[in-house]
Amino acid sequence: MNKDPILALDTFDYDLPPDLIAQRPAKLRSASKLLHLDREEKSIEHRDFRMLPDYLREGDVLVLNDTKVFPARLMARRDTGGVVEILLLKFPVEGEAVPCLVRPGRRMRATQRVTLENGTTLIVRRDHDGFTVTGGDIGLNEAVLKHGKVPLPPYIRRDMDGPDNADTERYQTVYASHTGAVAAPTAGLHFDEDVLAEIREKGVSIGQVTLHVGPGTFQPVRTRDITRHQMDEEPYTVPPGTVDLIEDAKENGGRVVAAGTTVVRTLESAFEGQGIRAGEGTSGLFIYPGYRFSLVNALLTNFHLPRSTLLMLVCAFAGTDFVMKAYREAVKQKYRFYSYGDAMFIE
Repeated sequence: MNKDPILALDTFDYDLPPDLIAQRPAKLRSASKLLHLDREEKSIEHRDFRMLPDYLREGDVLVLNDTKVFPARLMARRDTGGVVEILLLKFPVEGEAVPCLVRPGRRMRATQRVTLENGTTLIVRRDHDGFTVTGGDIGLNEAVLKHGKVPLPPYIRRDMDGPDNADTERYQTVYASHTGAVAAPTAGLHFDEDVLAEIREKGVSIGQVTLHVGPGTFQPVRTRDITRHQMDEEPYTVPPGTVDLIEDAKENGGRVVAAGTTVVRTLESAFEGQGIRAGEGTSGLFIYPGYRFSLVNALLTNFHLPRSTLLMLVCAFAGTDFVMKAYREAVKQKYRFYSYGDAMFIE
């Protein structure tokens, strides 16, 4: 059966020279470039991130994701001497087995003791659902906090020592406060305290939600018809105070500005009937072209991988042809892409 081409996977592909994949953040958080898109005018403007407050209006509410990335990456050795990389998929609660990814995993036994660099041991188990890890001679929580490393995406290259102190600081938003993510909400990495202060001075309210970003957000779409793709569930929290800010903005003609795709998914998941619901939940919401947005009026986002669910969400928000045109323009103008790259603001 023929599918609408707008929902075909290769619609969301584009060519990106490898040298445009940002390997380091900008010298200052707010020193990134900003590509401004106007959905109604179909206009594209080249700006700097420091100009973002100019696009916000008194009465708007800017919503941030305050999740905090934890050091989810552990390097260990099997008893045979082979090196394995363990990526925890959620923050460990003491006494619980935590799901994880293990690379390479094909030689792992059903139950295997692995040893970290300092001699600390962990227990990795394998079943039909995948891998889990628990503490060995110390608790897993303690092992992660003492010996874990920043879980940088694989397209950010580091030497054998892995992430450095700069990554520990910069792969984290300045407002991160609730630990639980294995990946940063990258649109928020551009904000510094000065930009946030300038936004508040304009009469823009700032609210927070928490969505603990998991690897499911970045899982590649492997189906030619994207509507067959399934997102993993991720936990979120919407505080009552943020609901109040959103309702006030809506009642007084202000806009809801989402800082990142994770904020979009959180707000749209928490929307019920005529309003947004405070509280906790999980989101497996997959937003692709054809989706009707209930809350979000403007979006700040980074540049995303080809064929990714993140790019599909942006295309749903601003139109596939327009977004892909903007991406080609960003490539032409040598914007920096992905987690440590530049930003795009769509209104």
